[in-house]
Amino acid sequence: MFSSLTICAFLVAGVIAVDPLVNVDYAQYLGTARPGGVTDWLGIRYAAPPLGDLRFAAPQDPLVVDGVQIADKHGLICVSTPGDPNDTATSEDCLFLDVYAPSSATPASKLPVYFFIQGGGFSTNSNANYNGTGLIDASGMGIVVVNFNYRVGPYGFLASQEVVEGGSLNNGLWDQRKAMEWVQKYITQFGGDPGHVVMGGDSAGAASITYHLTAYGGRDDGLFHAVAAESQTFSTLLTPELSQYQYNNLVLRAGCAGAPSSLACLRNLSTAELQSININTASPGAQYAPLYMYGPTLDDALVPDFTYRLFAEGKFIRVPAIFGDDTNEGTIFVYNTTNSIGDSDAFIQAQFPYLTVQQLATINSMYPETNDSFPAAPNAGKYWRQASNAYGELRYICPGIFISETLVAAGISGSWNYHYNVEDPTQVAEGYGVPHTVEVNAIWGPQYVSGTPPASYLTTNAQVVPVMQGYWTSFIRSFNPNPYRYPGSAEWETWGAYQRLLVQGNGTAMETVPQDQQARCAYLLSIGVEIRQ
Repeated sequence: MFSSLTICAFLVAGVIAVDPLVNVDYAQYLGTARPGGVTDWLGIRYAAPPLGDLRFAAPQDPLVVDGVQIADKHGLICVSTPGDPNDTATSEDCLFLDVYAPSSATPASKLPVYFFIQGGGFSTNSNANYNGTGLIDASGMGIVVVNFNYRVGPYGFLASQEVVEGGSLNNGLWDQRKAMEWVQKYITQFGGDPGHVVMGGDSAGAASITYHLTAYGGRDDGLFHAVAAESQTFSTLLTPELSQYQYNNLVLRAGCAGAPSSLACLRNLSTAELQSININTASPGAQYAPLYMYGPTLDDALVPDFTYRLFAEGKFIRVPAIFGDDTNEGTIFVYNTTNSIGDSDAFIQAQFPYLTVQQLATINSMYPETNDSFPAAPNAGKYWRQASNAYGELRYICPGIFISETLVAAGISGSWNYHYNVEDPTQVAEGYGVPHTVEVNAIWGPQYVSGTPPASYLTTNAQVVPVMQGYWTSFIRSFNPNPYRYPGSAEWETWGAYQRLLVQGNGTAMETVPQDQQARCAYLLSIGVEIRQ
């Protein structure tokens, strides 16, 4: 514990640098000034613990706490679906954020802010605790980085009539907005500029970007000013009525069917009890459970319509934007035992249950069996590539191309798209090619991610790290990936005539989206609203 003399030393009048001791009205947090010139504050509460009656409810303001809180440990991450009931690394009490800032910054610095939304299919916090030091270093000590946890699974996205009446829909998205509101209130004290916030994210985090762009039909609440989305995903959107089966199945497993209030009964379960029954179940008509069952719900407010339709109708916030994808988006998701066209169709239909048999037949004709995209993994099913290619374009690549095209059509000059094709020898040999969101290792720096990066990012592919960090930090600083890009990297031209940046291990260049991919995406776009994307 710190003496009163030590604490007073932090607070003396005339100190203008960003102080490791920061007062955010409801608490005082003491960060850590690291030797490399970056100060971090870890485990800051941005909302009240979502426990008891706040389970399945919108986030509330954080509680006032006395004394200095030592902000040197990450908060526990949010419990996942499915998840081990005894996992001590996760908790329902998980609404924490981390801030990284140059130690030399001052409250008057007004540095650009990178606000990162992690992925995880709205079922897990899969990019928790990424360290912003690498990005700050790459920016020349010119930005502030914020990352955070948000509720997932039923805790963040349970939907039914009971939840409408006694709780709140889309709590995971509301958590994200609560964190954005926190940035608006307090980031100046860390050296950041609340008027210059770039919202980034990967996978479900990139999907979240699309939901915030189209929230309330495109109402701009001033929470962000540019976006950078990696592997954006358009998933199936249900109403509370269509989600009722998910709620009912959870109630049945919990033994709450006979309770006076099934919602109150679910709230009375301990976390371990709820986690023991927190599983995915098949959608009506599907052969088996999807990879991700819970997710954002149509609520006529924050999520007012299908994502495809909202963008097509121009109901989105106009800001500079990066969207992009990896070559082999589907490989980590599709079961590598997929050995027949029936296996392939069953997988895709489990993820998109509103696909018709006729639509699946058309998709099958566009994605024939092929093993020539990269070496086959040992014992892999012969339709693994076919299903992976179809799923990757249906869920990820084509939505990204569509958004970039739509932004330009709406008059946004700052619209950029990328194709990431940096091959790791091990991933290629295993049959995964260049898989979903692998570029996070280059953007953050392989030593700063919380998972295990591909080994080549520290050796033969190390040169791609400064290239991606150059583009990203340039965009964060200037809303344009070019002014501060890494020397020798290609100028990243804005989207137009299907032009996007190709990133490979041996360099960067502009490329045109191949005609056959354009044609496939045109069809998948045409059925997007029908399959509730």
